[in-house]
Amino acid sequence: MDALSPMADQLSREKPLSIAVLAMGGQGGGVLADWIVEVAEAEGWVAQSTSVPGVAQRTGATIYYIEALLPRDGVSPVLSLMPTPGDVDVVIAAELMEAGRSVLRGLVTPDRTTLIASTHRAFAVLEKVAPGDGIGDPIAVTEATDVAARKVIAFDMEALALANGSMISAAMLGALAASETLPFPRQTYEKIIGGGKKGAAASLKAFSAAFDRTRTAPRETPRRGVEKRSDPIPPSAGHPKLDALLRRLRSEIPEAAQPMAFVGLKRLVEFQNIAYAHTYLDRLKRLSELDRKHGGEAAGFSFSLEAAKYVAVAMAYDDVIRVADIKVRSARFTRMRREIGAKDDQIVYSIEYLHPRAEEICGMLPARLGQFVETRGPLFRALDRIVNRGRRVEVRRLRGFLQLFVVASLRGTRLGSLRHKREIDHLEKWLAMARDALPKNYQLAVEILRCRRLVKGYSDTHARGLSKFDRVMNVVPALLARDDGADWLDRLKRAALMDEAGVELDGAIKTIQVSLN
Repeated sequence: MDALSPMADQLSREKPLSIAVLAMGGQGGGVLADWIVEVAEAEGWVAQSTSVPGVAQRTGATIYYIEALLPRDGVSPVLSLMPTPGDVDVVIAAELMEAGRSVLRGLVTPDRTTLIASTHRAFAVLEKVAPGDGIGDPIAVTEATDVAARKVIAFDMEALALANGSMISAAMLGALAASETLPFPRQTYEKIIGGGKKGAAASLKAFSAAFDRTRTAPRETPRRGVEKRSDPIPPSAGHPKLDALLRRLRSEIPEAAQPMAFVGLKRLVEFQNIAYAHTYLDRLKRLSELDRKHGGEAAGFSFSLEAAKYVAVAMAYDDVIRVADIKVRSARFTRMRREIGAKDDQIVYSIEYLHPRAEEICGMLPARLGQFVETRGPLFRALDRIVNRGRRVEVRRLRGFLQLFVVASLRGTRLGSLRHKREIDHLEKWLAMARDALPKNYQLAVEILRCRRLVKGYSDTHARGLSKFDRVMNVVPALLARDDGADWLDRLKRAALMDEAGVELDGAIKTIQVSLN
């Protein structure tokens, strides 16, 4: 794409400049607004900024609105407090979907607005809690902004800022300065940023990098979703017991399923131990042998491939022990520091919200003891009254860390727990159904394995997913003799992923029942 032509898009000085900044908590939207005001004032303009908090995304998206105008005849102008749809010169969005929302609000117009947006994603709560793929389509946003805006400057400003040790606000200011939409020279922007006490050098570095990036390549098309990759299988894992797993993998599993099985092995060693990973290979070997026997080679061993994926998912279920383990890992603390841009000399505290139920506590107990507590109504209800309440645990303080560390250390007792017994019983019934279907309807057996994606999470999320999974599996016997049975099961699976309550699934099941009759 051609570089931006200097001064080609400067706005008129005869009417107020109007700039809207859409940013979420922690992205420095207020700092960016203050910088723009200070730049305008340094050039002799009268400027003001206001903000309107919102409740979108993670900690709330806020609209910062800036207006600036040269004084006339010594009289200061009266400036607006809110952006007016169709009357905004520049919209700066600190996240891709916020750019889309600015278009929906009417802030971006093709005859006037320059849109400056970061193409990275910070997923909203509704995207995260969707049973299936709830991620908004970035391509749709890109197509909308191309039509709605006069000019678009879009690239991953978050990544650029992090690479330069600063916040995204500095990168967005650099993009704004490079666009030369506002009649202010680069030197004024740099002078204002350099006047700050904390992080001025890093902010200037990020500003300069974004300025150069905007001039050379102002437009970047985001990708849909996350790129998937397969980790290569190494010749050695550096430990005799791990190498034994790799030898079994290469000799016992079809080549087409080996990359996925390798990922499964890593997950299960992390989840429990090496012996547990051998149990995974035992199951996968038996399923692969059945696959070969019933035409798997002609089908590209798709049954073995799906088994490699979903058996690992089923065996590495989310329980309280795993959740606690994830929350106390040093890698997680390192990632959190990196994401918020914390310096080496800064202390970062995090608070985890936990809400265990009596079911989770019984699941952690030895199988017999857990069943005993569950079947004693008064005892179970008393336990629920004690544990079933929200807790905020400060993980970076010793007391909070030790609470989760003790729970995570129960990994050694997991295989004898009530939760594990139930998970494995459910897994074996699911695999038995897939094995029984394999000689009768190969593709249906593959879809039975794929339906395991309905089960995820723990607590209420796990219970809802398990309920949907069981309802879908109840329909399988009626599909065995149908040539289109795999298609029908795929429809049921997709319907189950459409909503949390399972309304779409109920409708799909009724449709199948009518067609069968």
